[in-house]
Amino acid sequence: MALRQLDEKTVSTLVAEATAAPSMHNAQPWRFRFLPGERLLLLYADLERAMPRSDHGNRALHIGCGAALFNLRVSAAHAGLTPDVRLLPEAQDPLLLAAVQLTGQAGRAPDDELARLHAVIRQRHTSRHPFAEKDIPEDIRTTLQDAAARESAALLFPGPWHAETVLDLVRDAESRDVMDSGAREDLVRWTRLGPEADSAVDGVPEYAFGPRKRDGKAPVRDFAGRRPVADRGTTTFEYTPHLALLSTPGDGPADWLRAGQALERVLLEATLADLATSLTSHALETPELRLLVRDPGSGTGQVQMVLRLGYGPRGPATPRRPVTDVLDIV
Repeated sequence: MALRQLDEKTVSTLVAEATAAPSMHNAQPWRFRFLPGERLLLLYADLERAMPRSDHGNRALHIGCGAALFNLRVSAAHAGLTPDVRLLPEAQDPLLLAAVQLTGQAGRAPDDELARLHAVIRQRHTSRHPFAEKDIPEDIRTTLQDAAARESAALLFPGPWHAETVLDLVRDAESRDVMDSGAREDLVRWTRLGPEADSAVDGVPEYAFGPRKRDGKAPVRDFAGRRPVADRGTTTFEYTPHLALLSTPGDGPADWLRAGQALERVLLEATLADLATSLTSHALETPELRLLVRDPGSGTGQVQMVLRLGYGPRGPATPRRPVTDVLDIV
């Protein structure tokens, strides 16, 4: 059977859905290039959107691009295409993070396990609001752990002592920010206040900051800092937050890309299960703190992200750059 036509509109849709992925401070550090004759979609890192103060080595940049890559796979499966992915395909070009060959015959059924996640790509948002003091059922936890495992990662739900240690490390990171005048440079660069929030195409606009935390233990980064934000308010967050640690065996660029794909798969499964989600990398941005986050029992694996899960508001959608800004068709 003949390959189905892959036109510019289809490719633009794939990229638009790919870029609904989360990235640190919503910097959206990716670019795409499509080669029509080869049916090849290339994913590049955009170093102009890197964060030298808080993302040493561009680990978080790779994770964000990995999350976009997973959305691309889901979108392709929904469109009846088969995405054949090669990570870091050219050693001489470290900015080329993935090459995706888009194949598929007309009338061919999509990968159901990927395609079933398509409905929630645009429903997944980062929530910086309080979650209910309510347990997450064991079957949902298992589903999320299986999702991470499918992408060669592990998802750990830490016990009470370990979770308290992680929260202490987040507070330690917050204290270090206060003492380091340059620590908030990246955050200030990528937050959008006042009229700028209404027209932003990237970054975290003030309407997505959520309320200030008056009490509670949930790890929620305060994007406003000491800057005034109108009508924000304060409230109490959960005292027993449900945390999950996403880790990979290794800690290089390919591992970070796999971590990003695992992260997005977990987030989409969580959204399907009516869970609200948020991410915190605060304690992972300092090498000496990051080592202390991992499982104190096994001491193995490299923690790539701390997730907060629960039942509550999903949070508002944050802006995205137009596809024309991130996609070149050559």
